[in-house]
Amino acid sequence: MAVADGPGRPALLVLRGLGLGDLLTAVPALRALRRAYPEHRLVLATPAYLGGLLPLIGGIDDLVDVSGPGPVPFAAPGVAVNLHGSGPESIVALRRTRPGRLLTHAHAGVPGADGPPWRADIHEVRRWCDLLEWHGIETDREDLALLDPGPGPLDGGEVVVHPGASSAARQWPPERFAQAAAELTRLGHRVVVTGGVGEIALARHVAALAGLPEEAVLAGRTDLPGLAALTRHAALVVCGDTGMSHLATAVGTPSVVLYGPVPPVLWGPPESHPHVTLWTGRTGDPHADRPSEGLLEIEAPAVLDAALSLLEVRVR
Repeated sequence: MAVADGPGRPALLVLRGLGLGDLLTAVPALRALRRAYPEHRLVLATPAYLGGLLPLIGGIDDLVDVSGPGPVPFAAPGVAVNLHGSGPESIVALRRTRPGRLLTHAHAGVPGADGPPWRADIHEVRRWCDLLEWHGIETDREDLALLDPGPGPLDGGEVVVHPGASSAARQWPPERFAQAAAELTRLGHRVVVTGGVGEIALARHVAALAGLPEEAVLAGRTDLPGLAALTRHAALVVCGDTGMSHLATAVGTPSVVLYGPVPPVLWGPPESHPHVTLWTGRTGDPHADRPSEGLLEIEAPAVLDAALSLLEVRVR
């Protein structure tokens, strides 16, 4: 069990036991906490695979490997912060660390949890900033940019196609990703296909349908810092409502993002950034085992038109 690492230096423990996009939407809140508690050791409770991105966020001193709402293997932090979710499990898990102070939303199932009520109708970035502001901490919702990840693994200027998603409900059909990739290639753009280790087969399938060479498949071949660098130097990202869309925002690369069961008003990029969000207005179960009806209503020509509009702006 981890403990504060020295006399006079208490720990600031922050729980965000979720995925890539969830971490990136919490960056403004994490940086606000760093500013509010400059003398604390900031310990982030999050999945270990996200550790490579922490230097690009800055200000995080340590990581505790936690997936989900807990338990959290930590003892007696000076401050514990619940950036995880709406359920009681995360509040209880942080209480069990015996913090000096707990910053969280209120929950009817956890008496004495002092905080604002949970709202389901606001953007994820705003949610965590509002929480901290309720507790008296100033935030900057626009503070989303990662630090410079350095040179990319390729020459730069690529179109990154990322066909995977965290659930089938958010995954646009691979045949349509392939249609868009094939046409972009025909128009002279270098297209690469990315994904995690579990998405290699999907990426290869999309590349094969699009007629792309084997070396265009980067799925499983880049770690998170490498993916951030690749994305930073790309001309465009085409993806669904998944962590890759938030990475494009974080490194300032234009993107076309396809939304299905969850509207972009809740998880989309800031209006001030160069992105196009495609959504037909349908909502549904984000964890369903098939693509949402709204997502299936988006056809490849619409994605291609959006991509070309952003590539034209990028060239200029």
